[in-house]
Amino acid sequence: MTEVRKPGEGWTFRRDAIQRFRFVRAALDEATGRVELVYAFDDGPALVEALEIPGAPFALDAPRRRAVDAALRLLHLIAGISYYKAALPPELVVESEAPDAALAELLTAVYEDGLGEFAYRNGLSLRGKIRFPAAGDGAAATAAGLAPRAITAIGGGKDSLVSIEALRDAGVEQSLAFIGNSPLIHACAERTGLPAINIARRLAPELFDFNAAGAWNGHIPVTAVNSAILVLVALLRGADQVVFSNERSASYGSLIPGTGEVNHQWSKSWDFERRFAAYVRAHVAADLAYYSLLRPLSELAVARRFAKIDRYDAHFSSCNRNFHILGERPAQRWCGECPKCRFVFLALAPFMPKPRLTAIFGRNLLDEPAQAQGFDALIEYGEHKPFECVGEGREARAAFFELAARPVWREDALVRRFAREIAPRIGAESLPALLVPQGEHGIPEAVWKRVGESFRT
Repeated sequence: MTEVRKPGEGWTFRRDAIQRFRFVRAALDEATGRVELVYAFDDGPALVEALEIPGAPFALDAPRRRAVDAALRLLHLIAGISYYKAALPPELVVESEAPDAALAELLTAVYEDGLGEFAYRNGLSLRGKIRFPAAGDGAAATAAGLAPRAITAIGGGKDSLVSIEALRDAGVEQSLAFIGNSPLIHACAERTGLPAINIARRLAPELFDFNAAGAWNGHIPVTAVNSAILVLVALLRGADQVVFSNERSASYGSLIPGTGEVNHQWSKSWDFERRFAAYVRAHVAADLAYYSLLRPLSELAVARRFAKIDRYDAHFSSCNRNFHILGERPAQRWCGECPKCRFVFLALAPFMPKPRLTAIFGRNLLDEPAQAQGFDALIEYGEHKPFECVGEGREARAAFFELAARPVWREDALVRRFAREIAPRIGAESLPALLVPQGEHGIPEAVWKRVGESFRT
């Protein structure tokens, strides 16, 4: 294994020899909006992650400062997952204040379930091996004096745009928030005409050196990290809602023979949302609501709503290759070759005129025989659901059944193949049944009264 030695530190990264992961400190400069989250392995160098939150200086009274301190602590402990996974040492050390019992329970879930795909791909088992020190029950949150405004996460894809427009129609004041420097998200945010908050995030550069030196690497629950960041942003800006756009399909993972369920989207699931929202309300700020506006909807229901909006056709993209930190990015907004591109095309097809959809993607993915195996994975036919943010297999199957009945689609290569070879071997799925809002959600009652009815049509 290659070694990484930091000049002057006298310390070498040896993945399997590391025994401790340290949460060293977290700091916020209210005058500049700079946040520093500091970590270390054993006696190694400080790993400093930096955030820049626009809008400083922030004037905080005592109740809001208490909430901000609690949110900063929460962010520090959750964001540490990016570094902890590099070596997976057996001991976790929190050098400031040990988490209370409720926070330790939340963190254990975030690290175990959020690293589920990471563990599976690396042939590891993390169950029972992640132990956060816990001290007491923790202080109960009080109201932070927040105003009725939403901080709405925007990701550049169809889901967040559906939430943004639903909140706009409902008369909810909102500012959009996104992390990083994606030109695509910038363009979508600008297209909304709403105020936007662009948070800069810089990972500790040593992490990339460690990765090159043989660190464990793989998928992390980035939505959990982003959720903690936006809770801090909401408190600094005095907003009483943090809104994400995770639909109910996100609660269902990939069924792996011999392994069970592995959910790539765990930090977008209802399990994460309810745990995280409950902790924020109980121990950070009693008047801050964290929720997903799309939780009662299937991916197909979201696609139906998005199809009614055409102002973003030339701007949005759900292709994840646009958002990789490293690696190749598509020359266009859609690569047309990944599970996200395939699923979004399939989900929109029952609800959009064919010329409009093919104009968005620049091609007809359902008339490309070479993509058969990729679409088989979406319908869970001889393949498991891809490790991507895509809908359930039954949704993809319902979309195919619907398209197979429509003259405008049924002669396309993959729709014709589905009707001829696959449909006779599987049970039919009803598309209308998947369009009905259902299931648990955390949407505040006042907001649900304004958006719920529109979600049913």
